[in-house]
Amino acid sequence: MASYKVEQLPSPLSVLGEGPHWDVERQSLYYNDIYGGSIHRYDYAENKTYNATIDGFPVISFIAPVKGNDRQFIIGTDRKVTLIDWDGSSETATFVRTVGEVEQDLEDNRFNDAKIDSKGRFYGGTMRLEAKGDIFEKRLGTFYRYDADAGEFVTLKKNIGVSNGLCWNAAGDRLYYIDSCDLDVKEYHVDENGDLSNERVVIDFRIDGERPPFVPDGMTIDAEGSLYVATFGGSTVYKVNSVTGKVELEIKLPCEQVTSAAFGGPNLDILYVTTAAKEFKTPQPAPAGALFKVTGLGVKGTPMYPVDLS
Repeated sequence: MASYKVEQLPSPLSVLGEGPHWDVERQSLYYNDIYGGSIHRYDYAENKTYNATIDGFPVISFIAPVKGNDRQFIIGTDRKVTLIDWDGSSETATFVRTVGEVEQDLEDNRFNDAKIDSKGRFYGGTMRLEAKGDIFEKRLGTFYRYDADAGEFVTLKKNIGVSNGLCWNAAGDRLYYIDSCDLDVKEYHVDENGDLSNERVVIDFRIDGERPPFVPDGMTIDAEGSLYVATFGGSTVYKVNSVTGKVELEIKLPCEQVTSAAFGGPNLDILYVTTAAKEFKTPQPAPAGALFKVTGLGVKGTPMYPVDLS
């Protein structure tokens, strides 16, 4: 069994840190603070985090780099995918244009987690705002992919509670997906168009049919196909065998609200973990909200990809 080490990195304490994306070319981890309204770049070589805000966007759900332009990124703003310009070090980024919008009639919804597949396609989903009530009350979210050629969103799955973690196997023909309100991880076959079929539950986190004291949140995958599931309220990232659904390792973090994870570093063998300091039910003392790295896991991740808007 791997002997791992957890270390806090120099970074601000996020209200709701999320969306870690490792950029191989820039050897940097990009992530966002949803309710802090900020984007971040952790520079591996400098061991330093750069932070920026964008005027007019107090809530930012995700961030991903854009293929072919090292200053452009997409971010999630309300129910929109928004293109911005950022040099990676300045304290402000600038709005470029709106790429697309969903659910114009559902003002109580927002985008949540989103990622890009190996073909540069955007996948992301929505949820009802936490401030509008218990997340288990209503299922108003939808999971989408974006068709850049047609300039439109394609609905993949409806009746979502909280659209959350997603990742693909190395071949790109299996998608793993979390709706936090389902308290499980599901696997889907992915066809050439990027559409989904053959739903299978990989792991159900319920305990004897009852809710666990956490919800599954963000997720990543290693090169061997094991999943790493962050648990909001669980102080843990679970390493899960994607074939058998067995928990292979429990990675413990020094704060409750663990939000997401991504492999990075020069050898893709460092697991970066985001967390949240936002008080939903109980106060969250420091280091809640910090960015962490986990080393010594003995595995490598798979590359992450920029979005292709061409």
